[in-house]
Amino acid sequence: MTGEIIAFAEQREGALKKSAREVVTAAAKVGRELGAGVVAVAFAEGAVEGAGALGCYGATEVLLAGGGGPAACARVLATLARERQARAVLLPASAEGKDIAPRVAALLDAPQASDCVRLRAAAGAIEAVRPVYGGKALWTVRSRAPCFLATLRPNVFTADESLGAALEPVRLAPAGAPAAAATLKEVLAPQGGRRLEVTEADVIVAGGRGMKAPEHFALLEGLAEALGGTVGASRAVVDAGWRPHAEQIGQTGKTVAPTLYVACGISGAIQHLAGMSSSRVIVAINKDPEAPIFKVADYGVVGDVLEVVPALTEEVKKAKAAG
Repeated sequence: MTGEIIAFAEQREGALKKSAREVVTAAAKVGRELGAGVVAVAFAEGAVEGAGALGCYGATEVLLAGGGGPAACARVLATLARERQARAVLLPASAEGKDIAPRVAALLDAPQASDCVRLRAAAGAIEAVRPVYGGKALWTVRSRAPCFLATLRPNVFTADESLGAALEPVRLAPAGAPAAAATLKEVLAPQGGRRLEVTEADVIVAGGRGMKAPEHFALLEGLAEALGGTVGASRAVVDAGWRPHAEQIGQTGKTVAPTLYVACGISGAIQHLAGMSSSRVIVAINKDPEAPIFKVADYGVVGDVLEVVPALTEEVKKAKAAG
């Protein structure tokens, strides 16, 4: 079949990431409007748990390719796009997706739209909507090129498992591609074990300078655990060495779109807002009633985070215990 949409299904340690189901769903919905099938591609040397279930999310074919670094993955995706005369290649706007997508675009000499928040069919083509100017405006992009590259912001596109039925994954034969200049040898988990990435979390409890000291982030970890989420941080906190860069949210960090974002002791500088303003519900806790964060918050608490957060954590625990 030709004219398909290729969806990159990201996996880690043999298990699909949440973004894989979101990307396949988005591809399937726009594919149905265009009459195009969806080829989901996962990269792993062994089996990928749940790969066949991508058919439930709208994939018409599920392929497994050998593992490798971004360059190797890009070559496989570009080759597949040429062979299938693909209309689009979609990837998550994750660290891996952002590494692979521009390589595929360069190999195909195709345009790319990054960090998209909407996809739709228009005039027989795929139209993407993405934030620009630090999230202050939305830009609609429609490509006239034969193939279109797009990375999709995690947690924005809702995965839908009612779009099809499970499929049997097919293993791609190894390609005789030239050796890569660099080879991925190992992925190291952060100290303290693997945590849920901020880009995939449904709940984020983020802290800023208002937390006053790095040890006070234990309070945010307690609240995040009670809510079933993870911890994020502002740039000031990361620059001070209080939290790892992997947790930084903002224009120079990661862009997130959780269901619930709790900003604790964060003033709300425009650079930070650019990374979290897509959150569905924003709760701000700050002792300064004039803090800019309150302008984007759905709910605000004026008070000392060191007093409010422990009290909030206890109430969440009580509510969960009561069912």
